[in-house]
Amino acid sequence: MLEKANIKKDRSQALAQDALTEKAILDTLSDACFLLNSEGVITYANSATARFFSGQGGIGQKIDACGMAPRLSKAVLEALAENEAIVRPVILSDRETSATALEQTGESAWLVDAAPVQSGHSQSSMRVLLRDITTEYHTEQVRKDFVANASHELRTPLAIINGYLENLTEGNLLKDQDTALRFLKIMGKHGRRIARIVEDMLIISRLESGDANTLKIKPFRLKSCALDVVERLESVISTQGASVHLQMEVPEVRLAGDRFYWTQILFNLVENALKQNPQMPLAVTVGWREEEPGLIIWVEDNGVGIPSSDLPFIFRRFYRVEKHHSQEEIKGTGLGLSIVRRAVEAHEGKIEVGSIPGEATRFEITLPRQMIHRQGKAISKSPTANS
Repeated sequence: MLEKANIKKDRSQALAQDALTEKAILDTLSDACFLLNSEGVITYANSATARFFSGQGGIGQKIDACGMAPRLSKAVLEALAENEAIVRPVILSDRETSATALEQTGESAWLVDAAPVQSGHSQSSMRVLLRDITTEYHTEQVRKDFVANASHELRTPLAIINGYLENLTEGNLLKDQDTALRFLKIMGKHGRRIARIVEDMLIISRLESGDANTLKIKPFRLKSCALDVVERLESVISTQGASVHLQMEVPEVRLAGDRFYWTQILFNLVENALKQNPQMPLAVTVGWREEEPGLIIWVEDNGVGIPSSDLPFIFRRFYRVEKHHSQEEIKGTGLGLSIVRRAVEAHEGKIEVGSIPGEATRFEITLPRQMIHRQGKAISKSPTANS
């Protein structure tokens, strides 16, 4: 009898230990996992479920009374009522997310994975997993927006080119050399616009690919890069009566970076300032200095500025400050500032923007000290260096 009692005790202890082990494993999951009985009462919940419940919500309470976002609990209750498995994405708005105990801010996305668990009696319970798919959802939204916006941006110049081609070929205008030349120049302008959009899309695609070989790192003089940008924009600067000045505390500073992308960064920032201010003799300053964090690079102009309501969004792809004080739409691909941010981040830097409408706009880039190339010293990003 004593031996049987010991065996029973050992078995009970083993089962208890297994239960503790299972609970510990479930508590390490980042996905929320809980069980419901046939009445919709929570009978088990791992630690990750705590962020979905408010107040004293949790084990022993009904799923629709524990503070969970209604859209999530509704999906679970539908699966319970039908006693069928479901796998369903649920999107919560900013208001719904902030109204619950969730830590996220803004719109969030969750995958509800629920399935009945048959027990040894007639009633069954429901196993529920809640997985955070917000990052994947936002990535997919960005992809969809990118495709839609790119299609729109390409459609307009293509329509213009096709329209002028139709006028030339079907309107019997080829014999009118002046008109034909004017049409061809307009078509060429929009053809170049298409080429610029495609080139910008390829650049941002490469930057977002995460490919280690995207950057070709080797030392170059920042001054030389800035002068190249001014030279490329000389005709626009001259036409607008603008001026671009270099303000260099360390004129011969050398960066360990990809000169192609740094040319894109400075070109897009200066060109953006010029496009935002086509009707005024703009003064643009490109400068840099060394500080404790590393190298500070800035592009500043004294133009019309950017409204504060637009500042949080200007680095988004295809986002434009549609109107300035003259009520004229700003032309461009809508990708320039997105390329700037991605290229800066690829060089381990960060970019910030500040603007006082009617006075000044300043884009400021901060690079870590290791991105400054010292003569005779190794480049910090040696794994991708191409010297």
